[in-house]
Amino acid sequence: MGRAATDPLGDVAAFASLKDERRRRLYDHVIAQRRPVGRDEAAEAVGIGRPLAAYHLDKLAHAGLLDVVFSRPPGRSGPGAGRPAKQYVRSQRALAAHAPARDYAFVAQLLAETVGRAGPAVVESARALAREEGRRLGGELASGADLEAELAARGYEPERDTDGALRLGNCPFHSVAATNPELVCSLNQAFIEGLLERAGGADQTAELDPCAGRCCVTIRDRAA
Repeated sequence: MGRAATDPLGDVAAFASLKDERRRRLYDHVIAQRRPVGRDEAAEAVGIGRPLAAYHLDKLAHAGLLDVVFSRPPGRSGPGAGRPAKQYVRSQRALAAHAPARDYAFVAQLLAETVGRAGPAVVESARALAREEGRRLGGELASGADLEAELAARGYEPERDTDGALRLGNCPFHSVAATNPELVCSLNQAFIEGLLERAGGADQTAELDPCAGRCCVTIRDRAA
C-alpha cells in the first residue's frame, strides 16, 4: 500500500492558480460539462478571446487541475479531418491542501484495509454505522431538495438524468475507493440508504451502479 512522499502542505500551488477570476470561471465551466471541452467553447462560455482562454486552460492543466485530451469534433474522421484538437477535462488526480500539513488520506487507506482484512462481520458493522450516520443526517433534512443539497455539499455532485435517476457525478472518497473499491462503495451505498430512509426518500433506492469517473451509487425510484 506504499505511497510516495509529497509536498507536506498538499496542492497549495495548484489551488493558488485559481485566484485569477477568468481562470476560475474557465475551470468551473470545464468541470460542469462532464466531458472534454475545447478552447473555442471555453472561450465563448466565459466571454474571452480564444488565445487568452488557451493560455489559462494550459496553466490549469500544468497545475494539475485539468487533464488534456486530444480528439476530433463529432462527425469528423478519416483523411482530411485534420489534427485532433486539444481539449480539457477535470483532472483524475484528487487534490487537497492543508496548513499545517495533514495526511487524512493515508490513515483512511490504513483503516479501509484493516476493515477489509478483518472479515465480513466487521465490514457489516461498518455498513451499519454508515447507515446510522445517514439516518442521523437525513433526519435533519426536510425534503428531497434538501437531500440533493446535502449530497452536493458533501461533494457527490448530484445530477438528475433524463430517466429520472439521480446520478452522483463525483466520489468524495476517490483516493480510498481506488484501492478498496468494494468496501468504499458498500459504505457509500449504506450511508445514502440511511439518508433516503429519513429524508423523505422512502420511495427511492440507492443502487450500486459503478461507472468510471463518478460515484458508484445511483438513486432511483423504487417503481422504476
